[in-house]
Amino acid sequence: MTDSMYDGRPIRWGVIGAGGIATSFCTDLALLPDAEVVAVGARSSGTSDEFADRFGIDVSHRHSSYADLAADPDVDVVYVATPHPMHHDAAMLAIEAGKAVLVEKPFTMDQAEARSLVEAARARGTFLMEAMWTRFLPHMAAIREVIASGRLGDLVLVTAEHGQWFDKDPEFRLFAPGLGGGALPDLGIYPVSFASMVLGTPTRITAVSDPAFTGVDAQTSMILRDDAGRHAVLTTTLSAATTNGAAIIGTEARIEIDPTFYRPTGWSILDRDGTRERFENTVEGGGLRFQAAEVGRCLRAGLTESPLLPLDETLAILGTMDEIRRQIGLTNPPTP
Repeated sequence: MTDSMYDGRPIRWGVIGAGGIATSFCTDLALLPDAEVVAVGARSSGTSDEFADRFGIDVSHRHSSYADLAADPDVDVVYVATPHPMHHDAAMLAIEAGKAVLVEKPFTMDQAEARSLVEAARARGTFLMEAMWTRFLPHMAAIREVIASGRLGDLVLVTAEHGQWFDKDPEFRLFAPGLGGGALPDLGIYPVSFASMVLGTPTRITAVSDPAFTGVDAQTSMILRDDAGRHAVLTTTLSAATTNGAAIIGTEARIEIDPTFYRPTGWSILDRDGTRERFENTVEGGGLRFQAAEVGRCLRAGLTESPLLPLDETLAILGTMDEIRRQIGLTNPPTP
């Protein structure tokens, strides 16, 4: 792709899946001056029409199948917002149609599925990225700059947690094994990806977990270690609302990220002598538009992946998740 394809017009998005995250994404997308949602594909025409009415999508671009959305000639980028177990097949439809693709987190259910998408996109020459939206938020960009500056000294420890309380409804997707439920895939991916951003891929992983009443993991804690002896201590739970903060600790200073660390929020640098430097972070909207802006930037620059979240890192993160799942005894649900 070359930037001339997009000169003088917005980048046109099509959405596969019409649930809550797709609604939030498209609401935020409206804040970008050079992007627009033009099509939706859902498993039924009723769901597709309801979503399309909300976002002013023309009748000709309301699709009752994922394949039809992927084939829509007026779509530049496909955003895959289905339940986790459907990510792979929906994304593959879009890749095979030659579309750029943004896949909701977690990218796929395991590393093998992720690798097949990456290989297909690279062979086809199409853009592909995981929608780990936290990676693209302004406070995360600023934090990466501080780390790169060396102000923290030698990194020693990363901590992060993501816990929410949910009513014990077996039909709710986070408790439903067939929908890829569980604390780890839906909530735990945030701290695992955060640790990857700061420390890279671990060489030693220790995980413990307790199950929910449906068999998915209700609470999982992880220690990730690299060859330099740096640790990431991470926790995720469906059973309680935790503080959802995070910290990056070095020999000279530490960064403390306010709750909720994975959303737009404030943060501080505390030097070893206790001096605190405070940073506020207020953005318009929910923050999902920043990942869409990165997709647009990459497409206009002719890139097929983002340097802020390269596909090889996504593969490594899924490898970490695979090992955690192996240790706690989680298996993939049957393909829908």
